Amino acid sequence: MNHRTLIGAGAATVAGLAAGYPWLWRHACLTWGSSAVEVCREMPGDTLLPAAPLVTTRAITIDAWPSAVWPWLVQMGPGRGGAYTYDWIENLLGLDMHSAYRILPRFQKLGLGDTMRLGRTGPVLEVAVLEPEHALAFHSQDGAWVWSFGLYPRGHSTRLVSRNRIQPPDPSPLYRLFSLYVMEPGSLVMERRMLLGIKSRAEALQAENLPTPGQ
Repeated sequence: MNHRTLIGAGAATVAGLAAGYPWLWRHACLTWGSSAVEVCREMPGDTLLPAAPLVTTRAITIDAWPSAVWPWLVQMGPGRGGAYTYDWIENLLGLDMHSAYRILPRFQKLGLGDTMRLGRTGPVLEVAVLEPEHALAFHSQDGAWVWSFGLYPRGHSTRLVSRNRIQPPDPSPLYRLFSLYVMEPGSLVMERRMLLGIKSRAEALQAENLPTPGQ
């Protein structure tokens, strides 16, 4: 098989995957790790952007109590505890993310109305919902994005659900294609890593604080 044939076959494969994404893989991309109940369930913060055209709901089971998960959420942010994902990608975008591997006491006092800016020119996120060990939601001050976290106990574990509600800033067809084929898969890569990062940190924190036999 010559190079032109290989290139043609590769191009055809990519085109086929792209054509099939909206119908075959998009739902799985937008709902990674979550159940049908979690996708449909209302979360704190949903009413802040009820008609969002793009909604993602992704989730993970953490073998720890909500009390071991909550501190990692509270300290998230640029110049704070980071986002527990691929820092090098975040920092290529100028977000100043440096993921912490320990609880940072100075960033544990989060309050309603507190704000953080994502990068020098990025959106400003404001704390809109704060229910300790249960729910946390950020609302961008431009009204185009709501990012919510819900902690749902399940026996000795916790379901951590992350939901994004987004109003795209540009309604043009070109931007919609960019969002569909670049932003959506890219958000899955970053958010999956974030959820796994929180899981490993919370489980380690719980293990550190469990009483040893005889205590």
